Amino acid sequence: MTDDPIRDRKDQHLDVVLAGRGRHATDAGFDSVRFVHEALPDLGYDKIDLGVDFLGRRLKAPLLISSMTGGPARAEAINRHLAEAAQALGIALAVGSQRGAAQSGVAGGLDTALRDRAPDTPLLANIGAAQLTQGFGVDQARGIVEMIDADALIVHLNPLQEACQPEGDRDWWGVGAALEALVGSLGVPVVVKETGAGLSAATAQRLVDMGVAALDVAGAGGSNWGLIEGERATRASDKAHALAFADWGIPTAQAIVEVRAACPEAVLIGSGGVRDGVDAAKAIRLGADLVGQATGVLAAATVSTAAVIEHFQIVIQQLRTVCFCTGSANLTALRQARLQ
Repeated sequence: MTDDPIRDRKDQHLDVVLAGRGRHATDAGFDSVRFVHEALPDLGYDKIDLGVDFLGRRLKAPLLISSMTGGPARAEAINRHLAEAAQALGIALAVGSQRGAAQSGVAGGLDTALRDRAPDTPLLANIGAAQLTQGFGVDQARGIVEMIDADALIVHLNPLQEACQPEGDRDWWGVGAALEALVGSLGVPVVVKETGAGLSAATAQRLVDMGVAALDVAGAGGSNWGLIEGERATRASDKAHALAFADWGIPTAQAIVEVRAACPEAVLIGSGGVRDGVDAAKAIRLGADLVGQATGVLAAATVSTAAVIEHFQIVIQQLRTVCFCTGSANLTALRQARLQ
């Protein structure tokens, strides 16, 4: 333990996730989605176009490395590996919460040279919504965007985690109004994501009406941050409190479908329990524009840039094979692929 409680908490989070604990009891819902196999695709496998535009940049594949956490010592190495891999692969990167950096005024484990490592990568800064009513204003938000020369700011919604965290921020009165003010004043796109319990259609519509640039449903089926807080709790009552929420939330597949129906023009990111490129293809077919993955690549991110690249090369190959076996020459065609 150190004298920095935020640093210690982030390290504990990382340890729990890497140990495979804190997994959601709810399935993400992708297993119930099945493509109709095309036995006679009139396509060249290597000519399938997986490209997509995001935040004014062209991605080679519709993938976002979603926000990860960890204390400064490990976070710097993780972010370096992820940034270098994102640049090599032509995909997007969201950094973990910059709350500690915002409070201390220093990078706090964030490599401020991330833009140099990933000059062509859509790079997203990150802060929690609860901080918006705790003295974290537009100037501070601009500061963390400028810290890494980000293309956009992610504001993450994590009420379940805060409610289950012994030292959590439970006063969310006014957070919606503060978020709307930030969106209108920041000057760069704001992306809003849940952290594993999903966005409902009604909340998504409310966010779109605020002018949010993109939505990440981050549905149930992957890491459950309520359970993760329960794992690190020291009191039996706190552990019991968190355990009751093991299956809480909107499964990712359901959230994608419902948010897309409610917000047909929104930029939509599907994340939460995405295991591989087949799940990624299903998310796109259900309505996502991009697919995010965090826990699935975390172990590789602690090892090396090469390990991260290898992980996502497999995901991209799997996604390309789904396109090939559904007769989809590009992502537009994949969104119309037949389902069983």
